[in-house]
Amino acid sequence: MAQKKEWSVPLSQDDTKLTSGSREEVIAELRMIAERDPTRVITRNFFRVNSRYAESAWNKHYGTFHEFKRQAGIVLSRHQHRMERDIAKHASVDVLRNLNLEKAGREGTYRRPSNRRWQSVLVASDVHDITCDPFYLRVIYDTAERLQPEQIVLNGDIFDLPEFGKYPQDPREYQPLKRITWVHDFLATLRKRAPDATITYTEGNHEFRLLRHMAEATPALMTVLSDLHGFTVPKLLGLDKFEVNFVARADLTAWNEAGIKTELRKNYVTLYDALLFGHFPEQRHMGYPGANGHHHRHALWSAYSPVFGPYEWHQIGCGHRREARYTPGEQWGNGFLICHVDTATKRTQFEYVDVTHEHAVVGGKFYCRTEAEPVSDTHR
Repeated sequence: MAQKKEWSVPLSQDDTKLTSGSREEVIAELRMIAERDPTRVITRNFFRVNSRYAESAWNKHYGTFHEFKRQAGIVLSRHQHRMERDIAKHASVDVLRNLNLEKAGREGTYRRPSNRRWQSVLVASDVHDITCDPFYLRVIYDTAERLQPEQIVLNGDIFDLPEFGKYPQDPREYQPLKRITWVHDFLATLRKRAPDATITYTEGNHEFRLLRHMAEATPALMTVLSDLHGFTVPKLLGLDKFEVNFVARADLTAWNEAGIKTELRKNYVTLYDALLFGHFPEQRHMGYPGANGHHHRHALWSAYSPVFGPYEWHQIGCGHRREARYTPGEQWGNGFLICHVDTATKRTQFEYVDVTHEHAVVGGKFYCRTEAEPVSDTHR
């Protein structure tokens, strides 16, 4: 058994501390004590007990004990510490910069052009994976099959993934793989119901969070990493498997809330030079007819432009069940949008489909909720 290290404390004959000393003397004393055991953190109290000098001897020269240690070279100087922080900051975003490159350039990978003059677009936003309303899901699947749109736009937050969100959650309830699998099934069904449609997926704030966690390999994502060996952005989101374009221009290195929102507003898709779809309502000021999501409530704005004439901008409802632990979800609305465009004149028409309540109507067909599709799910 190793013997306990004894400290010999050189005190004066009458066991009192020296109350004065030059800068060089007190610095030499501090360095001598630090060198006795390089593994020990020298605290103010430890120095007080094991030094010949009283606090007043060094305090009048250096003010704080931390500055005293800086001058002795025991801890980093302010400049050195700032340099370390800057190195760490840039090193931490290297992975994010690499992921920016990986998720970019996926906007036109899978185009399925059509030469028809009149074309249709089916737009869904805020589906939120396993929290999706089953009635919403049934209606939008059937609409995709009946309409056979030329374009399907998934306008952000197709994932929910509260594991990576800002609201507290019990880590024992984490199930990211189940949620990712759900989104893959959702994409597979849309592709099966509308096999000739071009599907475009815009990155919302929930996808942004997911990719940030992916880049940093946070504990919440470790279960996914263990099950998806060598996974990439296309594999994680099912882009290649289901032939989906991905609009993701937001820079993952943005850190504060304002910077992230600014980056996410760069994510939008324009179709036929006549329609624009993005996740955030601010994008309605870009001068196009179109739609946003994000707020889980339907809203409508009318506008005019010399190019498009009078036109509409819709904020569409969500697919998320009208309940949530973190917000009054009963105030939300469920719904999606059908857009029709004359590609020759650039004129557009919109059909908003409300599936909030017990029934919905799409193209003259009535849908009614079943007992298996309640408006809320209180056991969740």
